Amino acid sequence: MKLTWYGHSAFAVEAGEARILIDPFLSGNPSWGKGWEEAAEGVTHVLLTHGHSDHIGDAVAILKKTGAQLVANFELCMYLVGQGASGERINPGNTGGTVDCGGFTVTFVQALHSSSFGQDGGANVYLGNPLGLVLHFADGQSLYHMGDTDIFSDMALIEELHAPKVGIVPVGDRFTMGGAVAALACRRFFNFATVIPAHYATFGLLDQNADKFVEGMEGSKTKVLVPKIGEPFAP
Repeated sequence: MKLTWYGHSAFAVEAGEARILIDPFLSGNPSWGKGWEEAAEGVTHVLLTHGHSDHIGDAVAILKKTGAQLVANFELCMYLVGQGASGERINPGNTGGTVDCGGFTVTFVQALHSSSFGQDGGANVYLGNPLGLVLHFADGQSLYHMGDTDIFSDMALIEELHAPKVGIVPVGDRFTMGGAVAALACRRFFNFATVIPAHYATFGLLDQNADKFVEGMEGSKTKVLVPKIGEPFAP
């Protein structure tokens, strides 16, 4: 498995023949500072955790350009089809469900957050429940992208059911749990081999570094990996 962080919650995951983009907030992402074309090259799947603009990002443009499969909750899939994504290239699900993506599966799990998209001059559109995503690959590797969430005790069930080895964890505070609470979640509920902090530094309202998370993980057997934006790495 090879990962690339594009800032915020946007990640590319390469495993086998799959090249996956999760929450592809790229062209409007000040941490990335580039367009979406480079990141979208060769993409086979686009996965979305929820419907906020800083997570949907460039999904529609990427889906239309690449023909990639969209994996998200039902409401979000239908919304993006209405925005121009192909209705023949969606793989919808919802909390507790698992979908086969060819070479890997995605299980939709709980996240404590919200999910909607603002319309110019109108009310926000409800886009289903926010979700975390657990990916299991054919070679036995596994990854849990928590999406945007606070800590919750049922994380223990996610560990029991899925035992993910790599965790992508929001740490920026204000809109998700902060670094200290994220570290508590990882230490109390999971046996990750590697954890990667995300959802920080993008905007001034968020914590500007992952230091609280790194400090909170000190003494843990879990490796904490703070990647550089745009540089591929093996977790």
